[in-house]
Amino acid sequence: MKEMIIQAVDIGTTKIAAIVARKTPNNKLEILGIGTAPSLGVKRANVSNIMRASLAVKKAVEEAEKQSGIKFTEVYVGVAGSHIKSMQHRAVLVRDSYEEMISEKDLKKLHDDMFKLALPPGDSIVEVLAQEYKVDKESGIIDPIGMPGSSVEGIFHVITGSSSAINNIRRCIEDAGLKVKDVIMQPLASAAAVLSEEEKNAGVALVDIGGGTTDIAIFVDGAIAHTAVIPLGGEIITEDIKTVCRVLREHAEKLKVLHGSAYPDSKDNEKIISIPGVGGRSPREISAVNLTGIIQARMEDILEYVLQELELSGMLDKLMGGIVLTGGGSKLNHIIQLTEYFTLLETRLGLPNAYLAPTKVKDVDNPSYATGIGLIINALNRYSSEQSEEISDDKSVEKPTIVEKDEVPVSKNPVDLKVEETSPETKQDVEPEQPVKKPKGVSLIGRMLTRFNDWVEEDLEDFKESSKK
Repeated sequence: MKEMIIQAVDIGTTKIAAIVARKTPNNKLEILGIGTAPSLGVKRANVSNIMRASLAVKKAVEEAEKQSGIKFTEVYVGVAGSHIKSMQHRAVLVRDSYEEMISEKDLKKLHDDMFKLALPPGDSIVEVLAQEYKVDKESGIIDPIGMPGSSVEGIFHVITGSSSAINNIRRCIEDAGLKVKDVIMQPLASAAAVLSEEEKNAGVALVDIGGGTTDIAIFVDGAIAHTAVIPLGGEIITEDIKTVCRVLREHAEKLKVLHGSAYPDSKDNEKIISIPGVGGRSPREISAVNLTGIIQARMEDILEYVLQELELSGMLDKLMGGIVLTGGGSKLNHIIQLTEYFTLLETRLGLPNAYLAPTKVKDVDNPSYATGIGLIINALNRYSSEQSEEISDDKSVEKPTIVEKDEVPVSKNPVDLKVEETSPETKQDVEPEQPVKKPKGVSLIGRMLTRFNDWVEEDLEDFKESSKK
């Protein structure tokens, strides 16, 4: 059988990451190669210069190809930015028969109807996610398949975005010589990589702090409840350090990464950091306390917007799982303490290592790669869903499945990627032979009718001859 290879490109504000992975026999993801390049022509997760961004994508892809030995062809790509919006919408399907069970086909019709919504000019639908269903008068149903009912109502979380921004991403990928397999919203991809089903059921807020934006995805009772994009990220911290400390931007970024802290530490009082001078000037010094003060002020600005979104969602009291931080901006020292102090919610760092197999590629469990790895997990989930829908539509013919060399089937579980065993009886290597149709014999009644018809025809002939005479 063919080996399942997935390729993804994460276009961020500060970096572009190209990732290729495969599914291992023990049902994990093995990262085969990662390539990164500084983002060019990208501003706050939006492609502003297609040519420059395309060159950066090429550079990242070439590095991943060299590391993995696999040629990139079709890729999954993430989309984010301040143009992303979300809303809740309902759709109702009135069924012909109460006795007939609700099927996957009924739910698909409700899902497809969401794409007929009237949107503002220039917007298009990025994602349609089911939150819950209502069958007749019973609400709060997560999976109504197999239930009888005269009507079924779906409540959906609809995510929209700017058509031009999405097209720019597609053109950027295509100009790099690649084909876009699908476009997936970045916070949903990150959630697939770092959140557990237990957290989603308990209620959790994913906060993905990128370079130009901070993406939020809230899950309650296992379903998506709210999404938002805040147009602030790690770049504003770098810019503040650059302005206050009067250093070059690359030096400001190094100060943030190597010595930056989001919350004061008792050791900062005694720590002095040397800053390179500009234009050959002698280096200057800054205390760690002052550097922490700059970073903390900007992180509190970001967290204030995060807390505002949590309150606007109406889900703040339902977040029993607290907050999970991920993305490059989450690597600041003591950011967990600041987030817990500011939001009063339990917080942890989300690392994309729960589904990863051992690999020769270094630093794959970095929060910076959460979106890229999540794109791959989402791709596997969508492929599995498509396969299950095809099989349910035509149960008489088994659909081909792309699996590993040892024939471990691709999982149909959206999160834990568990192996689903296939019984030998259901496998068909060749097309089943069609049964040979036997000729039908003529029954006694059929022979009598034939005789009767012959007699009638003979009488008609005799009548015609007598009439001529």
